[in-house]
Amino acid sequence: MDTHSSIIIYNVTVYSENQTLKNGYIKLTNKKITEIGETHQYVRQPNDHVIELSPSYKVIPGAIDVHIHGVNNADAMDGTAEALKTMARTLPKEGTTSFLATTMTQSNEAVEKALRNAGAYIEEQTDADAEVVGIHLEGPFISPKRAGAQPPTHIQDPNVSLFQEWQKAAGGHIKLVTLAPEQPNGLALTSYLKETNVVASIGHSDSTYDQVGEAIEAGASHITHLYNGMRGLHHREPGVLGAAYLRDELFVELITDGIHCRPEMIKLAYDQITSERMILITDSLRAKWLKNGTYDLGGQPVHVNDTTATLADGTLAGSILKMNDAIKNTMSFTNCSLEDIVKMTAENPAKQLNLFDKKGTLKVGKDADIVVLNENLDVEMTFCRGTLSFQKED
Repeated sequence: MDTHSSIIIYNVTVYSENQTLKNGYIKLTNKKITEIGETHQYVRQPNDHVIELSPSYKVIPGAIDVHIHGVNNADAMDGTAEALKTMARTLPKEGTTSFLATTMTQSNEAVEKALRNAGAYIEEQTDADAEVVGIHLEGPFISPKRAGAQPPTHIQDPNVSLFQEWQKAAGGHIKLVTLAPEQPNGLALTSYLKETNVVASIGHSDSTYDQVGEAIEAGASHITHLYNGMRGLHHREPGVLGAAYLRDELFVELITDGIHCRPEMIKLAYDQITSERMILITDSLRAKWLKNGTYDLGGQPVHVNDTTATLADGTLAGSILKMNDAIKNTMSFTNCSLEDIVKMTAENPAKQLNLFDKKGTLKVGKDADIVVLNENLDVEMTFCRGTLSFQKED
């Protein structure tokens, strides 16, 4: 296709920033959204490449997955450009156009290698694939009591000077840090993250409700994978979960595979938190898009069957959830609308990562990160910054 031409997706339902157009079109030119309107408003130009569909097809902004370790036999901890390239090429199949390369608790050397690699990759990536918009440092500054699948041998107390070294190694691209603020120096690191415009997320934490309040005062604004790796709800101690429900300052991640938490608990969380604060994530491993078998997670064998990934002792170890399935599941479990889904998959993460000026909604001038869903909410096409990155085969 001529690089000077525009792509028009025509006669579709467009979920734009401020309204849903039932008979709409969207125009992509030079990596950006250049027009959105109703079909009768479209004026064809000589270089326009028109993709005509039907209003049963829905156009939404690409998902931004703020918590994903790997996919298709690649993991951010591999510390290679090839691994991140594999992730970036695979994720458009499930409607993800941007993501945070997520690390895990490992030796300092392994973490630093992954950070250097991701930082370098971010500087050099191309437009044809999902965009790595930053790094999510999950661990090692977490609670040994709430380790989950994070290797306990490498857990350490929050450390501002070590984080500074790692941020330098990452070229300043660490955008979100999961930590346990109740650990020694936890509040100091939380404050430093806030000062340097990095999202401080409470996760793998045994914090009490009051300790979460102190962390919010220090600058925490996010909760890592609700229900999992945290102090739960008790009528005399609301814990991290109670704070996630009640504190409006917090965006809240949720893995909606129906395994990490039952569908009823997803509905309960959604009813309490709503699409205003919830962010859908996959927290997926390298085993996603692969067949059943045994795979590596931070040097630990992970056993994968059709739906579940577990360590040898049965501990849940991340997911094999595809973002498109997260969307379908969430709509099924909560009865939310596709407009709500757009908030939880694109708008909220874009706002949290300070990317809302260019991503998160369909609006003229923003990046052309666009997903076309069919009537069954399957991904039909994905455009990453105006380039067709995935098209479903008939």
